[in-house]
Amino acid sequence: MSEAETLKTRLAREIALTGPMTVADYVTRCLHDPKGGYYASRPALGEAGDFITAPLISQMFGELIGLWAVETWNRLGAPERFRLVEVGPGDGTLMSDALRAARLVPGFLEACDLILIEPSGPLRELQARALAGADLSPRWVRDLTRIETDAPVILIANEVLDCLPARQFVRTEDGWAERRIGVTDADDLIFGLTAISGGFDKPGFDIEPGGIFEISEQQAIFGRDLGLLMKAVSGAALLIDYGRARPEAGDTLQALHRHRKVDPLEAPGEADLTQWADFPLVLEAALRAGADVTGCLGQGDFLRLLGIEARAERLKSGRPDAAPVIDRQLNRLTAEDQMGSLFKAAAIFSPHSLVVPGWDEL
Repeated sequence: MSEAETLKTRLAREIALTGPMTVADYVTRCLHDPKGGYYASRPALGEAGDFITAPLISQMFGELIGLWAVETWNRLGAPERFRLVEVGPGDGTLMSDALRAARLVPGFLEACDLILIEPSGPLRELQARALAGADLSPRWVRDLTRIETDAPVILIANEVLDCLPARQFVRTEDGWAERRIGVTDADDLIFGLTAISGGFDKPGFDIEPGGIFEISEQQAIFGRDLGLLMKAVSGAALLIDYGRARPEAGDTLQALHRHRKVDPLEAPGEADLTQWADFPLVLEAALRAGADVTGCLGQGDFLRLLGIEARAERLKSGRPDAAPVIDRQLNRLTAEDQMGSLFKAAAIFSPHSLVVPGWDEL
């Protein structure tokens, strides 16, 4: 195999040899292939990159998440030792802002064991740099199953579920088929349908012919593992992502390059691929594992309950010249036509252990 061979070329050859690839397998390879995957080789976050996340829009986001963690710690009885975990910490901005806000609360940082879960080598390097001057030094583990259960856990997962891909099934006039990626005679990648043999768990709602139903085994496993963790410890996990709050049909696969949507089959590994978070699936998996769960809140409502409007006013009073920028950041995070409605928050927590901050106001 040539060193200059692209991921697209390798995928095309593999598909030609073994048959069409599921959408979930394709997305996983595009994101995590060791030699050409997006997160393994070229993640680009921020205004100058391919996409931007809430922590990079404003410091207010990470600060409020930090205060959410502090309030959760208080409601757990302010234990002398606990684990603060972030899954998929991006470039480390969220945790850096969260720890700065938490510094104001005596005892929190002294009790904290900071753990980061991140599969991307380049992003681990960014996280290490972002937290080099923080009050806590993180340690990295591979996945949720590596978190010890001898102390309470407070966990944050912002825009993690959308990186856990889903298979796609299409309702046809003749029944159900799976949408897969094949290859043309010219070695271009192409979507096609593969007949389903054997049993198939149909969705519990009507879909018209041509409609697409997505199901993510990886998101279900993540929900199960979070549920098992929260059943084993005292604590709570906060999930924030864009996605669906109820079961519904739709093709949500998208590729982003320089903040623009591009063809997800055109250049595997060179763009960020995502699919919507399936909150009902994740929360149901956590419930079945023995945890308790909240309902979904829009990100705008959740941040307002945490006090983002008051925080914005305080920032503007200290920096009047920055008021227009802060107002734009607030609007981006909370407005219905921005991130306020499409992005949602939910929590998974230990049975009967606490009332989760943010949902006690409802």
